[in-house]
Amino acid sequence: MSQDSKDPIAAHLALSFAALDRAVHDPQLRASAREIAATIIAALRSGNKLLIIGNGGSAADAQHIAAEIVGRYKQDRPANAAMALTTDTSALTAIANDYGFEQMFARQVAGLGQPGDVLLALSTSGRSLNVLAALRTARERGLITIGFTGKGEALAALCDHLLIAPSDDTAIIQQIHLTVAHGICDEIEQAMMGEVLRK
Repeated sequence: MSQDSKDPIAAHLALSFAALDRAVHDPQLRASAREIAATIIAALRSGNKLLIIGNGGSAADAQHIAAEIVGRYKQDRPANAAMALTTDTSALTAIANDYGFEQMFARQVAGLGQPGDVLLALSTSGRSLNVLAALRTARERGLITIGFTGKGEALAALCDHLLIAPSDDTAIIQQIHLTVAHGICDEIEQAMMGEVLRK
């Protein structure tokens, strides 16, 4: 029996640490994260909103990120406009029933998205059909598109900005996504707070 199988928690922590260390030392990932933060800040300053989508664990991350931006991350400040399209069970089930699972996010983007808004799509595989459909709709409607993935080929053509987590393990990709998202939330909050203080 291997040491890893005797202590799966320690093994997972070690894999997570190694992946986060790769992320810390990945200049492309850091540059992408800064560009993404700047893009969202510019949209919020212009009165636009951030829409966020994902499946499974990424759906939970979508609402987590939206809550940080609408509520607060670390500081009390005015609310910013963000919405997870993963939380309205009536809309999700009606759209999936009437139009098919692939359209569950695209239909919401069509109804809620406006030119200049930002769509942040979380997909560890980069192949989720409902995420790809939503990105296509966002492009058609003039939204700025951002993808967080672990394998970027399918998303790359549909995203203005793409962040690729340096791992092929779904759970670790999600951890990197949320860790980077928290850093982006911090940058957004500091920028928006700075604007409030200057007024």
